Amino acid sequence: MIRYALICEHDHAFEGWFGASGDFDDQLERGLLECPACGSKAVRKQIMAPAVAGTKRTTPDAPPQMRAMMMEAMQRVRAHVEENFDYVGDAFASEARAIHEGRSEDRGIYGEASPGEVKKLVEDGVPVAPLPAAAPKKTQVN
Repeated sequence: MIRYALICEHDHAFEGWFGASGDFDDQLERGLLECPACGSKAVRKQIMAPAVAGTKRTTPDAPPQMRAMMMEAMQRVRAHVEENFDYVGDAFASEARAIHEGRSEDRGIYGEASPGEVKKLVEDGVPVAPLPAAAPKKTQVN
C-alpha cells in the first residue's frame, strides 16, 4: 500500500491509500477521487517525505494484558467461525466463488486456499478474510 498526502483546490489536506503508485493517477483520471471535506474533485498530491523503513523501533510493544486480551478476542472469533460456519477444506475458493455468484447456498464457510486463490477472489470482489490462527497447544508452548 502507498499513502499519499493529498490536498484539494480549497486547501483541505487529507490522505489517500493506494494499492500501487499508478492507482492515484488512474482514479484521478476516472473522477473517483474527491475531498472528504468539500467534495471537490480537483485533488493533487502534496509534497511529502518518504517513509523509509529503518532498524529503530518506533512503536513500543503492547502491554502484556492488552496482548492477552487481543489473543483471547482472536480465539473467540475463530471459535465462533468453527462452531457456526461450514468447513469446506481446500474447496474454499471454489465454494466462496459459487456462493458469491449465487450458484450455491448463501452461508458462512471456512477452509483453506492458496495465496493465489485468495488474491483472485479479492480481485473478483468475493468477500473473504483470514481466520485467526489457532492457539498453540499447551504442549507446544515453552
